[in-house]
Amino acid sequence: MKTKRTTGKKVNVITLGCAKNLVDSEVLVTQLKSNGYDAVHEQNKSGARVAVINTCGFIGDAREESIDTILRVVDEKKSGRYEKIYVTGCLSQRYRDELRREIPEVDAWFGTRELPELLHKFRANYRDELVGERIPSTGKHYAYMKISEGCDRPCSFCAIPLMRGKHVSRPLDELIREAQNLAARGVRELLVIAQDTTYYGIDLYGKRRLDELLRRLSDVEGLEWIRLHYAFPAGFPMEVLDVMAERKNICNYLDIPLQHASDHMLKTMRRGIDKKRTEELLTAIREKIPDVAIRTTMLTGHPGETKKDFEELMAFVEKWKFERLGVFAYSHEEGTHAFTLKDDVPAATKNARASRLMDLQQEISLELNSQKIGNIYRVLIDRMESGRYIGRTEYDSPEVDNEVIIEAQTELKPGTFTDVLITSASEFDLHGVPAGSTRQKSVL
Repeated sequence: MKTKRTTGKKVNVITLGCAKNLVDSEVLVTQLKSNGYDAVHEQNKSGARVAVINTCGFIGDAREESIDTILRVVDEKKSGRYEKIYVTGCLSQRYRDELRREIPEVDAWFGTRELPELLHKFRANYRDELVGERIPSTGKHYAYMKISEGCDRPCSFCAIPLMRGKHVSRPLDELIREAQNLAARGVRELLVIAQDTTYYGIDLYGKRRLDELLRRLSDVEGLEWIRLHYAFPAGFPMEVLDVMAERKNICNYLDIPLQHASDHMLKTMRRGIDKKRTEELLTAIREKIPDVAIRTTMLTGHPGETKKDFEELMAFVEKWKFERLGVFAYSHEEGTHAFTLKDDVPAATKNARASRLMDLQQEISLELNSQKIGNIYRVLIDRMESGRYIGRTEYDSPEVDNEVIIEAQTELKPGTFTDVLITSASEFDLHGVPAGSTRQKSVL
């Protein structure tokens, strides 16, 4: 990537929320650098004079974190640290007019699809030739790749379509070019993300083409792990399982948010699927890929959720023993379909149910992790911390899943793979040592 002469002005980009926001920030940093700016990502001591805050507005806690961050940076502007503050992202998209009135110290507000307008504030040009190029902020060995923007799903509780708009797929060739560029930068693990990865291609090609995308990504030289996130269960394209089973560098890992298990709640949530079809899908996934790790998320306290609904959800999780599971308490979001319903589950009950579900998952996770003791796994080294190396198996995504804590006498370089013998396990982590010449059972 060729860049213009530096302007001498530093820009600090602060990112809140999900990996999709992180990708947007990386694109912004890349565009600013190409226009000669010294753009950095979340470097508070960088001496930057301009701050760009990329906000999240998904649920109440995320909005509060975003507003708190804006107010903190405003205080820093008042003290002379920053000259300008620009705010972008989901919170800005959804509440721009209100925020402009409440926080006038912010110099400009931008929506989720207004990157050219944001660049214009810097007197910078949006460079089309950089589409497919970006500088990852995650480190050199793994990166996220957003394959589409927005969502067409009608889920009752979700405000994402209000903030991100309708589903728009990125062209296949553009994505492959981006993957090749990332691999050339040293990326070894590619995390495929979108609001709904399974919908990929319908708008551009008239049919789902996630399977073809995965095949072509699998052919990119240098990519050793490809990981699929945010796969919607209703209408799941079964041919994707064939690709996962065929290609060794596609991780045996599937992030498929289910949200609930009772038919009553699935219908109320407008998920487009019932319990029977959900279980048929889970059965097919585990039959096609016996070694798969399934990550899912559940939502407690949605309007209308009864004690019976919740107990059915608990039994469902106990039955299926998901390798990875996250839980959210329902947030009553203005503009969503669920906002038209009575928010009839008390906050204390929502949170208590979420805690019970996570307590159950903790037991399941310990049981599954304990079964790994004595086995050898291929581990990607992420970092060194407190004198120990931290890595992940193919069954774990960064930030949200288990880690492998490794005691090693020899150097293990971040971004490299090593075989690790698992010696002990806790609820959400594994502990091990480099396998060396051990003859223990190997799981690759």
